[in-house]
Amino acid sequence: MNHWIAAPILVPALVGAAMLLAGERRPGLQRSLGIASCAALVLIAASAVESSASGVVQPYFVGDWPAPFGIVLVLDRLAALMLAVAAVIALAALAAAVASERPWDARGRFFHPLFQFQLMGLNGAFLTGDLFNLFVFFEVLLIASYCLLLHGQGGARLRAGLHYVVVNLAASALFLVGVALLYSVTGTLNLADLALRVPRVSPADAPLVRAAALLLLVVFGVKAAAFPLYLWLPRAYAAAAAPVAALFALMTKVGVYAIVRVHGVVFGPEAGEAALVAAPWLAPAALATALLGVVGALAAPTLSRMAAYLTVASVGTLLIAVGAFSSAALGAALYYLAHSSLAVAALFLVVEQIAARRGTVGDRLEEGAPMVQSAFLGALFVLAAVALIGLPPLAGFVGKTMILRSTAALPGAGVIWSVILVVGFLSLVGLMRAGSLVFWNTTPGAVPAGPRVHSGLVAPLALVACGIALAMFAAPVKRYADAAARQLGDRGQYATAVLGDPAAAATRPFPAGVRADGARP
Repeated sequence: MNHWIAAPILVPALVGAAMLLAGERRPGLQRSLGIASCAALVLIAASAVESSASGVVQPYFVGDWPAPFGIVLVLDRLAALMLAVAAVIALAALAAAVASERPWDARGRFFHPLFQFQLMGLNGAFLTGDLFNLFVFFEVLLIASYCLLLHGQGGARLRAGLHYVVVNLAASALFLVGVALLYSVTGTLNLADLALRVPRVSPADAPLVRAAALLLLVVFGVKAAAFPLYLWLPRAYAAAAAPVAALFALMTKVGVYAIVRVHGVVFGPEAGEAALVAAPWLAPAALATALLGVVGALAAPTLSRMAAYLTVASVGTLLIAVGAFSSAALGAALYYLAHSSLAVAALFLVVEQIAARRGTVGDRLEEGAPMVQSAFLGALFVLAAVALIGLPPLAGFVGKTMILRSTAALPGAGVIWSVILVVGFLSLVGLMRAGSLVFWNTTPGAVPAGPRVHSGLVAPLALVACGIALAMFAAPVKRYADAAARQLGDRGQYATAVLGDPAAAATRPFPAGVRADGARP
C-alpha cells in the first residue's frame, strides 16, 4: 500500500500534538511548525494531484483490514483536487495570521494546534471512503472550528459561535440518524459498497433509503450553507478572525464535496429507486441560495459581512452546477469550486488589511480616514472582487462560462442563466458601492491611518496570484476537473479498487433478517 496517502491526515495530527507538548511559551516554535506543516501539505497535495492524474484510484486500508470491514482512505482525482485547494488556502491563512501587526495567534490560546486539527479533519473528510468516518472527520473539523471562531474573544464572536455550535450539533445528530437508517437497510457504510447495494434494496426498504438520503442532504446543506440552512454563516464568518474566515472558506466546500461524493455516486442515476432523490430539492435550493446570498451582500453594513454573504452566493452558483447531475456540469463545478475557494479566502484577508488601515471605522461601509497604501490595497481589492464576481479575464469568468455552457441543454436553462447573470451583476454593484465608500469617500484632511508594513499583504496577494494562474492554465485544470467528474461516474472502477472483485462484493449477504434480494421476510 502507498502509506503516504495517509500523510495529509497524519502530518497535521502529529504536528498539532507536538505543538501541545511544546507548550504555548514558545510561539516562535509553534509558528515554525505550523508553516512547515502547511508547506509540507502543499507538497503532498501536489504529489497527490500528479499521482491521481493517471486515473488510478488508490485505496489505503488502515491496519490492512479489507474493505468494507475496515477503515479505508481513497485517493482519486476529486480527493486530490480538494487536498490541493485546502493546502494552498491553509498556508496563506496561517501566513496571514502570523504576519499581522498584532498576530492573531497571540490573541488567544492554542491557535496553532487547533489550526492543525482542523486541517486534519478537512483532509480526512476528503480522503475517507466510509460514510461513518466522514461523520467522524466532520466532527474533528467542527470541534476545532468552534474554538477557532471564538479565538480572540469578544461578544460578537460569542453570539455567533453559540448559533454556529447549536446549528452544527443539530446537523450532526441528523447525520447519525441518516447513517443509522442506511446501515439498518444495507449493512454497510463503505461508500463503494453502498454504491453497489443501494440499487439492490427491495421496494419495501426503498422509502427508508430515500429518507436517509434526504436526511444526509439536509446535513450536507447545513455544512454547505445552502438555502434555507445558510443563516448561521454570515454572522459567524464576519465575526471570525480574518485568517480563520479564510480557512472557513473551505468549510462550505466540504458540504458541497459530500453532496457530490454521496448524492452524485451512491444516490446517483444508477441507484435504483433512490436514484437522484436529491435532484428535485437541490436545484431550487441552489437558485435561492445564490439570489439570497447576493441580496444579503447588497444590504451588508460591513465589508466582512458582505464577504460572508458573497460566500453564500458562490455556494449557490456551485450547487446549481452540481444539481444538474451531469458529467459536464460537474466538471465545470469542480473548476469553479477551486476558483471560488481561493477568491473568497483572498477577499477575507484583503478586508482585514483594509479594516486595519481605517482606524476606528474598521470595515464599516461609511466615511473613514484615508489609508496608507490605498492604491495598492485598492488594486488588490479590485482583483479579489473581479475574481469573485466572475468578470473577464480571471478564473471566475471562465468557471461561470463553463457552468452556463454545461447547463444550456437543461429544461430550466433560462432560469439558471438568468439567476447566474443577475447574481453576477448584483455582486458587481455591491462591490463597486463598497469600494467607492471605502477608497473614495474619505475624511478630508485626515492623516492616513494604519500600519505601513507590507507583510500582511503577502498572503492575499499570493491567493490572488493563484487565482490568476488558475485562469492562465484553465485548459489543463479543466481537463483534470472533467476527468475527475467522469471518474466519479465510473462506479465499477472505484468499487474494484476498494473492494477487489465488485461482482463478489455485490453478492455479500444483506444484514440478518434481510433476504439476498434485499427484501425483508
